[in-house]
Amino acid sequence: MRKISIPVLSLLAGFSWAADVPPVLAIGADMPSFSLPGIDGKTHTEKDFADAKVFCVIFTCNHCPDSVAAAARTEEIHKDYKGKGVAIIAVNSNNPTSLRPDELGYSPYNDSFEEMKPFAESYGWTFPYLYDGERQDFATACGAQSTPHVFVFDADRTLRYTGRMDDSGRNKGPVEKSYIRDAFDSILAGKEVAEPVTRSFGCSTKWLFKGDSVAKDQANWEAIPVTLDDLDEALAKKLRENKSGNVRVINFWSTTCGPCVAEFPDLVETYRRFQNRNVDFITISLDPVADRAKVKKFLNSRHAALSKRTQPSMEKEGRTSNNYIWAGDNADKLAEAIHPEWTGALPLTVIISPEGKTLWSHNSEIDVVELRIQILKGLE
Repeated sequence: MRKISIPVLSLLAGFSWAADVPPVLAIGADMPSFSLPGIDGKTHTEKDFADAKVFCVIFTCNHCPDSVAAAARTEEIHKDYKGKGVAIIAVNSNNPTSLRPDELGYSPYNDSFEEMKPFAESYGWTFPYLYDGERQDFATACGAQSTPHVFVFDADRTLRYTGRMDDSGRNKGPVEKSYIRDAFDSILAGKEVAEPVTRSFGCSTKWLFKGDSVAKDQANWEAIPVTLDDLDEALAKKLRENKSGNVRVINFWSTTCGPCVAEFPDLVETYRRFQNRNVDFITISLDPVADRAKVKKFLNSRHAALSKRTQPSMEKEGRTSNNYIWAGDNADKLAEAIHPEWTGALPLTVIISPEGKTLWSHNSEIDVVELRIQILKGLE
């Protein structure tokens, strides 16, 4: 392959934050080979793009707020340059088992291969989106540090640029400085890239070895005591008034309701996703008060705990739990206090704004992705 005159190596070459994190591929290095499955059902290799004058690899993912912010810009860049001989692929190298729930609060999707397709479709992606999360061989060879992390190769497949896409970060608005466009333009014009290396700010790559921290986080969550309080009409009105400052998710359920039981783990996991943001989760059991022990046992088994991050907003309202059992004499009063439109059928999930307005409601088993989309809308 042609040698280039730039003597600069990657800023991070030879350096890692942990022994298991690979160094970034150095400027002037040959592109590593790959064979990866795509969301189009095909397996892609570097040979599929042999005719491209410029080949760009963007390591990205479904969950990271930096990647989410860059998703629409990525498609715009692809459209602007695909007719100029530039081929772009996106590669998700994150392993979903290496992600804690509280790292997932900016997207409705995890980083599994199955969730890549709906993520790409939501941004209209028309370029290949490939998966490297199972073995992470390609990410290791390139030294993909974060999401997104860009690698731009010339016609000889020599690395000419590595780093971030632009200086917009998590801003979804217009871009003032685009390093990726500058790199494309320089290579297509036969010039050296003015800034061949930049830092790739973003969420760290979720390497396989990070699974240990996920297991520890799960154990810590399961160790949190689960509480259950009585709910009367006055407290129900307070829940609806919502002086917590949070987007509030309220779930009405019962241990005798099959769909309620089926969806409950997704509800708890969704709360754990958003625990670092202004979101709280409140459960209201419609079981008879005499079945309190049964309700508490169920809540314990599903680990319906309260995050320490949510506790201050709960205490602000003078409450002592996030789980309730209706202790009033008439369920109509509960409905009128929180959601008058409720027919009485279970399950019911309601999202309430910090101003006490109903943002969304669903009176059957939830589609968990749709629930997360609606929570994100409430946080905007």
